[in-house]
Amino acid sequence: MNSLLLHLLLGARAAEAAEGATFWMPPQASTTAADSDFVFYFIYWTCVVFFAIMMGAIGYFVLAYRQKSENDKVPLIKGSHALEIGWSLIPAVFMAAMFWMGLEVWIDLAVPPADSMEVRVTGQKWSWSYSYKHDGKIVKVAGVDADCMKKIADPTRDIECNAPLRVPAGQPVKLVMNSVDVLHSFYVPDFRVKKDVVPGRYTVLWFEAPEPGEHNVFCTEYCGDKHGYMYSKVIVMPQADFDAWLAGEASKVVDGPRPGKQIFAQEGCTGCHSIDGSAGVGPTLKGVYGKSEKLADGSSVQVDDNYLRESILVPGAKVVAGFAPTMPPFQGRLSDEEVSNLIDYIKTLGE
Repeated sequence: MNSLLLHLLLGARAAEAAEGATFWMPPQASTTAADSDFVFYFIYWTCVVFFAIMMGAIGYFVLAYRQKSENDKVPLIKGSHALEIGWSLIPAVFMAAMFWMGLEVWIDLAVPPADSMEVRVTGQKWSWSYSYKHDGKIVKVAGVDADCMKKIADPTRDIECNAPLRVPAGQPVKLVMNSVDVLHSFYVPDFRVKKDVVPGRYTVLWFEAPEPGEHNVFCTEYCGDKHGYMYSKVIVMPQADFDAWLAGEASKVVDGPRPGKQIFAQEGCTGCHSIDGSAGVGPTLKGVYGKSEKLADGSSVQVDDNYLRESILVPGAKVVAGFAPTMPPFQGRLSDEEVSNLIDYIKTLGE
């Protein structure tokens, strides 16, 4: 009940303050929101028009061809091929248009721009945490947001607000997300973006918010009795303000999780993998991220976050062609956070 009240309360307040919101949709606060809405309204109004035509035709036929007397006979109707082709082809054209427009929007949302700022998002019962990179430091934002708690303060409600995700305005932001326990889903209604957050793998979501502002974040996969507590905010800030905030947070980092470069050195990775392109016991990691790697079984794989994660935790799952499966597994030796940091470091080796 508390989580339902929270959603209703926050949704009502957001609706009151929203500019550009419609009856069906919240305000368009990202660069892709208008395209998503266009597809939605095209499908919606197509359905409304066809519904009106069909219901109108049914009503007309009911009245026009009702039995007027007991002597009325049902006429023999053999059908019309032209009519059947027409009522099949016309809806097919609209269905094809819906598919094409939806596919274009899906492709745009599936491929983050190359200049995206990357933030790691971790979901767990029942909170979100966010990790940024700044000058070689990992800045982790987690816990309860005091400002949010003040806005909805009510002694009768057992509610907490998670720390917000802060991003710069006018900058594409790529979220690399994973869960440490159960299935979650990261949803920002104002941006029209949603993606499941899955244990044991990474999922990617991106958006670009052109204007500063605050936007609600919800978990949309039931994840336990406090599912409704996974409420957070995206705070979009002017670039200069965001840079100052991130630098300030980085200055507070003292004993955070081990950075990827330190893990790479301390866990013995340098003994097998070079970072300058030279040959070694294992494949070089210079420029490996994003390339296609040929495997020992003859197949190929794209080197992305999920492939690197699997190669670190279970290296025997996909062995690179020309190399022996000698790497020990790191499952249980590295935390999820350390694996993510190590992957982030490997990404920089191609820069």
